[in-house]
Amino acid sequence: MVLVYASRMTDNAAITIRAARSSDHAFILGLAERFVAFELPPWRGHDETAAGVYRDIERHLHGRPETSHFFVAESEAGTPAGFLHLQSTVDFFTGAPNCHISDVAVAPGLDGRGIGSRLLAFADTFAKRRGCRFVTLSVFPANTRARALYERHGYGVELVRMAKAVE
Repeated sequence: MVLVYASRMTDNAAITIRAARSSDHAFILGLAERFVAFELPPWRGHDETAAGVYRDIERHLHGRPETSHFFVAESEAGTPAGFLHLQSTVDFFTGAPNCHISDVAVAPGLDGRGIGSRLLAFADTFAKRRGCRFVTLSVFPANTRARALYERHGYGVELVRMAKAVE
C-alpha cells in the first residue's frame, strides 16, 4: 500500500508525507537525539538512552521487518521536515490489529508548524486503511511538549509502565 498525504503547514508551505527511502536514513537517524531532549527518569542515562533509540531505529531501517513502516514529511522543496515510524501490532487484550507509533520526530527548528500533527493524522489514515482498532504510542513523562500534542489529538493514558533499577 502506498500512501501519500499532502497538506498545508501553518506557514502556508505544503508538506508531503511519503514512504521513506534509503536516502532518508541519515536524516531519520539524525533525529534520534530528539527522543532524549528532556529530563529522563533518574535511572535512564542520556547517552545510553539515545544510543538505544538510535540502535532500534537503525535496526528497523536496515532490517526492514514487514511490520515496520517509515514515512518522511517533506517541504515543497523536498527538504525532510520530520519522520514517522509505525509498527503493525496485535492488541494484547482483544487480538485485534493495532498500529503503534514507535517513533515520531520533527526536525529541530521546525517545531510548532503543524508537522507533528500532520504525521499523527497520517498515522490515523494508515491505521484506518489497515483495519486497526487502536493507534498506540509511548512517551516519557517529562516529554511535556509531545504529551500535550498527543492529548490534543485524542490520545489518553491506557497503561502506566513502571520501572525500578535493580541494585
